[in-house]
Amino acid sequence: MVSPGSRAKSRPAVILFSGGLDSTTLASIALEEGYQLHALTFRYGQRHEREVSAARDLSRELGFRSHRVVEIDLAAFGGSALTDAGAPVPKGRSEAQISAGHIPETYVPARNTIFLAYALAWCEVLGASDIFLGVNVLDYSGYPDCRPEYLRAFERMAALATRAGVEGRKVRIHAPLINLTKAKIIRRGLELRVDYSRTWSCYDPTAEGGPCGACDSCILREKGFREAGLPDPLLSATRR
Repeated sequence: MVSPGSRAKSRPAVILFSGGLDSTTLASIALEEGYQLHALTFRYGQRHEREVSAARDLSRELGFRSHRVVEIDLAAFGGSALTDAGAPVPKGRSEAQISAGHIPETYVPARNTIFLAYALAWCEVLGASDIFLGVNVLDYSGYPDCRPEYLRAFERMAALATRAGVEGRKVRIHAPLINLTKAKIIRRGLELRVDYSRTWSCYDPTAEGGPCGACDSCILREKGFREAGLPDPLLSATRR
């Protein structure tokens, strides 16, 4: 993986970091640009701990300046297959069904707004003006809080609602993956030596702790590797 600070920008930034394919690629891009990354991972009531443990491991390997795991209980409200144990995670959907543009059952109400609010608060404490978020065009079709207009609206709100904004130090949200397909994200990550076998994307791990291979996230991830001309190293290891 890319070494932190290989360029001389050397300014602090907060990254929302899940340990997934997108956020790990995003972190490598930000590090290559020279940002000092302070990572936020959330234990928000999701169905499993696997992504949190992946984020912890990767944060050490990537050399973040700091990493915090914040606990919030979005499961208290439910409304998502990711936080409601009684709601099954959709499995086996076709790529056409996934990309149809309907908001999927795995949408967590207001999740990105809540996560970005935490990131904004930490930016104020750190004196940082940059937040990195790994949303991309595949999420855009289904999740309303992954759209470019949403991110710009959040920036405008931040300029009004924070001391930093009132004093003229506006926060910028960086989403460099937003117009990239999964295949392009993977290719960019490989250029930066990302080890994708260490990342985690699955919504609903198997009893043995491996990816299910059938949820929307697994399907889109495998499709991205296939279009990039490579096998998914995580799924390939599980299927041996």
